[in-house]
Amino acid sequence: MKREIIGKGTWIDKLASAIIKREKEIGRSLEPILVESGLGASGFPHIGSLGDAVRAYGVSLAIKNLGYNSKLIAYSDDLDGLRKIPSGLPTWLAEHIGKPVSSIPDPIGQCHESYGAHMSSLLLDALDRLDVNYEYLNAEKVYGNGMLSDQIDKILTNAPNLGNKIEEIVGQSKYKESLPYFPICESCGRLYVANAEKYIKEEKKVSYVCSGTKLGNNELKGCGYTGEIPISTGKGKLAWKVEFAARWSALDIRFEAYGKDIMDSVRVNDWVSDDVLNYAHPFHVKYEMFLDKGGKKISKSIGNVLTPQVWLRYGSPQSLLLLLFKRITGTRQVGIDDIPALMEEYDNYEDIYFGKKKEDNEDKLIKTRGLYEFINHLRTSKETLQHVPYMLMAQQASFFSGNDRIEKIFDRLVKYKVASELTPDLEQKIQLACNWSDDHTSTEKFDVALTEKEKLIIRKILKDLDSEDTKSNLDAEKIQQLIYETSKLNNEQPRKIFKLMYKMLINADSGPRLGGYIIDLGMHRIRSILKPYIS
Repeated sequence: MKREIIGKGTWIDKLASAIIKREKEIGRSLEPILVESGLGASGFPHIGSLGDAVRAYGVSLAIKNLGYNSKLIAYSDDLDGLRKIPSGLPTWLAEHIGKPVSSIPDPIGQCHESYGAHMSSLLLDALDRLDVNYEYLNAEKVYGNGMLSDQIDKILTNAPNLGNKIEEIVGQSKYKESLPYFPICESCGRLYVANAEKYIKEEKKVSYVCSGTKLGNNELKGCGYTGEIPISTGKGKLAWKVEFAARWSALDIRFEAYGKDIMDSVRVNDWVSDDVLNYAHPFHVKYEMFLDKGGKKISKSIGNVLTPQVWLRYGSPQSLLLLLFKRITGTRQVGIDDIPALMEEYDNYEDIYFGKKKEDNEDKLIKTRGLYEFINHLRTSKETLQHVPYMLMAQQASFFSGNDRIEKIFDRLVKYKVASELTPDLEQKIQLACNWSDDHTSTEKFDVALTEKEKLIIRKILKDLDSEDTKSNLDAEKIQQLIYETSKLNNEQPRKIFKLMYKMLINADSGPRLGGYIIDLGMHRIRSILKPYIS
């Protein structure tokens, strides 16, 4: 029996369908269905933080495709306090530890009104370059406009019960002794050091004393000031253990994903939303974290951040969307050396989508076609674009420079019969490959596994190409014939060896005629590329 296909047949569609089904069961209005992604503003945004927003956007797209109105809310927590100085930023930030990032000067060129505005702008820039639609909200204005006042009032009124429940859920007793609210000290301007002591419900104010706190392993001294602040003016913020719930309720959020590092906070917030604010918490999905190539969690503070801007210097927006849309579960190691393979993979998706390549597995075909449409924002073109192997362009870029560099590379591509027209899309891809060539001097090694027999054949081909007789009389046809005959003499299909050599040289199954390309690239370069595979 043929299985039912939901929407475009991807995990994104299944998630959207589950959200809609739950909203119907709850009995809430389906106009609109808002999804949210929190944007951290305390450090450089990385691929992981971008993934949160992009996947939420994908879910919003899928909800629309199923016939309902939806929108992504991109929420920047720019009232968050600076806890440590991220790697690479100036040491003068030490005097601002504990202050909301929206009140700290921009440490990078003073091009934005604050530290928080600069960091938020980097993620918003990435979303814009990926053509992601969103509505931007930030904590400074949301709190300052009193949008969370009702929620803050209910939470602080229920503080004693809430403190007991937090201890019951996650074993943390902190909020049995203090309110889950951080005033911003009116004297020193710091968050966290001003400890909320009492909620004055009749006046909707919080009384506090700036007595200090511990941030990580460091003691942050208070200034001793005592005061009262109204909850409706943005002069304080809720603790994370309850703040998500307040946002969900105030903004009417129906879906938010979360990383496993904040699981405890989400469990508490779900209870606060359901039982304190009487707002059924949003549908959730847990995602795993991106790791660097050393297996460490990508972190703003330790400086192993792969930013979207770095990715987009070398890879297309489609390659980055493919990385983020392929799946949401499972931990993944990611680095810029993944870009060439993802550029090729996207071209492969496009060829399958338009029927230029055959995919016999029906489930894989449906998934590939669906993901291709989401990558293109459900606005697909009518035909496939020109596909040129990324590493072929990068290798050619190493031979040329000057203002006419792109035109010279294009002429080579025409010579190799892999391109026919210098379209804006192809010109952009050549420029990305030029950037890669300029910044990466080492040879890229791709995921190609050779048998001992195949290694032997490649070694024999290289040895014969290096022989005095061959070097003095080298031409494209002789090289083609040498590869063919060496394969046959060693009882291997020539087509298989040609394919493996393309894979090792340009990470593609095919490309320019190999004999001529080897001459153009030069034997020294050919040896340096192939040697790691046959060692």
